[in-house]
Amino acid sequence: MDRISRKSSKGKQEKDLYHIIHKVPQGDGPYVKAKHAQLVDKEPEAAIVLFWKAINAGDRVDSALKDMAVVMKQLDRTEEAIEAVKSFRGLCSKSAQDSLDNVLIDLYKKSGKIEEQIELLKRKLRMIYQGEAFNGKPTKTARSHGKKFQVSVKQETSRLLGNLGWAYMQKSNFMMAEVVYRKAQMIDPDANKACNLGLCLIKQSRFDEAYSVIQDVLMGRLPGYDDFKSRKRAEELILELKSTNPSLEEHSDMLGLDDDFVKGLENLTNEWGPFRSKRLPIFEEISELRDQLAC
Repeated sequence: MDRISRKSSKGKQEKDLYHIIHKVPQGDGPYVKAKHAQLVDKEPEAAIVLFWKAINAGDRVDSALKDMAVVMKQLDRTEEAIEAVKSFRGLCSKSAQDSLDNVLIDLYKKSGKIEEQIELLKRKLRMIYQGEAFNGKPTKTARSHGKKFQVSVKQETSRLLGNLGWAYMQKSNFMMAEVVYRKAQMIDPDANKACNLGLCLIKQSRFDEAYSVIQDVLMGRLPGYDDFKSRKRAEELILELKSTNPSLEEHSDMLGLDDDFVKGLENLTNEWGPFRSKRLPIFEEISELRDQLAC
């Protein structure tokens, strides 16, 4: 009897281990079969058919619709994925709507639907402003590459603004992209968005401002400065700036020599009145563009 029990226990452990390794849920419904086709058999077309069956059968519809859209995107069936999400999201729970929006944003980005992407990003930002996002909580649980982590309202707002700025850049609307990236950096700054802001300024021929913004990345003044891609991009932008405007070489030397002096001035002006960053132009200079951004 013990032997049978041990054998049964071992079989269960092996089965559990199989599901953990392949990240396949347990069960025998159409959704589980779809995940097996997607992750184990590596047959995306078969997985899509099974995801459809899961949606029609009401089997884990939230996950089935999201996963199917992701597989369709991988197969360059982006338009079909967009229509599927828009048509069937009404069958999904309220808690799934935010992640479905994120799926749609990625699909719009890949298919070049910039206007639709901008409108959806603005709507999500409006929901945050009106306190409707995160179900009124300050954080939400997100998932990336199978790992769960907490995202704050501040981080989500900055992320959405970063995506909105990138969408405006695709339309070559660099002034609006600049406004959005500055707002994102004021909320939750990072090196990647600083590089994008620098590029916006370069496109407007505001080379000194661009140089100062990108230098913040190379000098390690921003979170994410040690990310290889961000640092490499910052270095490439600096080289581009110097080739366009050689006088920046002298400017950089002066900034390096006078850094303590600038800090001293900054401390002094802080005592006199409200703080203004020495690196960012005064936001009021572009205030007429603020009203255009309906967030």
